[in-house]
Amino acid sequence: MPETTVPATELTSQYINQVTSDLERNVKEQERITAEITALQSQLDALQHDHTLLVSMQQALGIAATAPEPAPVGSASVPSPRKKATAEPRKKAKTAKTETAKQPTAKKQSAKSPAPKNDAAAKKAQPTLAELVRRHLTEQSEPRSAAEIATALGQAHPDRDIKTNVVRTTLENLVARSQARRSKQGTSVFYTAPNPPEPTAAPKAETQPESAA
Repeated sequence: MPETTVPATELTSQYINQVTSDLERNVKEQERITAEITALQSQLDALQHDHTLLVSMQQALGIAATAPEPAPVGSASVPSPRKKATAEPRKKAKTAKTETAKQPTAKKQSAKSPAPKNDAAAKKAQPTLAELVRRHLTEQSEPRSAAEIATALGQAHPDRDIKTNVVRTTLENLVARSQARRSKQGTSVFYTAPNPPEPTAAPKAETQPESAA
């Protein structure tokens, strides 16, 4: 009995270690993918906002729309099923007359009804998260962590949902484009602008000559 119990216990311990390692790897992979999705969603929101602003400007300038509208996320075009032609010719003729009679009324209503206001033109263009982060870095004289930057931007822009992981991803993208610098102090990571402002030196006190006795 003891010889059988010892191998079984070792095998169970190996399974436990393997499952624990796989679980930790799975959780880390989920966190990485979630951060990437959040960053991509932020970029998509910025592009959609720019698209709405450009369309409103195009309409204000009277330019005919030539660019295709972007397809909504997650939508798939499904062809509508064909309807069987069961209506009789007389019914079709009556329907055509009714629609013809309704057309002048519809034209009058469309002429009287005011044009809907363009909400996108009324809204002011908001800067993207990357612009906010880059601007914040240029205003700092000391390195800042992603959490500190996210907290400062959240206080400055309470109407925007600014998360630390999104700010960290944005900072890494700025570092990759040489628009920010990254430095490590122990286990902490800090970021600065490419050319951070130098701290202003205190003016030296002028030495007045001693009066002759």
